[in-house]
Amino acid sequence: MSRILGGNDWYHILLWFLTYSILGWVVESAYMSLCNRKWTNRGFARGPICPIYGVGALTVFFALNAYQGNRVQLFIMGALLATFIEWLTARIMNRVFGEVWWDYKDKPFNYKGILCLESTIAWGFYTLFLFGFLHTVVERIVNVIPFWIGRILGVVLVIGFSLDFLYSLYVEKKDSLPDKVTEIRDMIIDRIWR
Repeated sequence: MSRILGGNDWYHILLWFLTYSILGWVVESAYMSLCNRKWTNRGFARGPICPIYGVGALTVFFALNAYQGNRVQLFIMGALLATFIEWLTARIMNRVFGEVWWDYKDKPFNYKGILCLESTIAWGFYTLFLFGFLHTVVERIVNVIPFWIGRILGVVLVIGFSLDFLYSLYVEKKDSLPDKVTEIRDMIIDRIWR
């Protein structure tokens, strides 16, 4: 297997990404369900994957791995990097969907409701938790999966999530799609059902 990003291979990086994405979805959905006192799916798609957690965790892990010996520096850099990821995600969501799925306007020291000091501080503590405990657990989870099962599982989850995401995106944006996209969709459906 070819090695990338600190000597890690694509197989492990993909399965770490999927594990963080699923764990993030579980934690956030459970937390919001408790807050709302009803089931709340915090992912965009229907399935139990929230890829921003995979992207965030791995970006922080690979970008800050060299600093894990200095907890103060790791805390500060983790808080800033994760806050930047949150800001970038909000910008992308606003551009694509016309909305952001969180609102910090009621929090002190917030910026346009998409960032707040409380979350920035929390990201710093999450970074310490990631390096001190969580990544070791995620590595162990991935390492107990037999390689051939992990490959199949990884491919199935990526394809399943991609289809789920594309369908959810279509449902969300179908009213604003250009007529040409609708014509192509209708032509494909017509050819399939002939």
